[in-house]
Amino acid sequence: MTDINKRGLKNETKGKIKETEGKFRGDVGKATGDSSEHMKGRVEEAKGKIQKDFGKTERKV
Repeated sequence: MTDINKRGLKNETKGKIKETEGKFRGDVGKATGDSSEHMKGRVEEAKGKIQKDFGKTERKV
C-alpha cells in the first residue's frame, strides 16, 4: 500500500467518524432545542463528509 493510499484510508476513516459524531451532536441539539449545538453538529458532520470524500479520492490516485 502506498503512502498516499494509507493517508487516504486514514482520512476516509477519520472523516466517517467525524461525520457520525457530528450527526449525533446535531440530532441531540435538535432534540433538546439547542439550535447552537444543532448547527455545530451539522457543521462537524459536513467537515467529516468532506474529509471522507477527500480520503476516497486520495485512495483512487
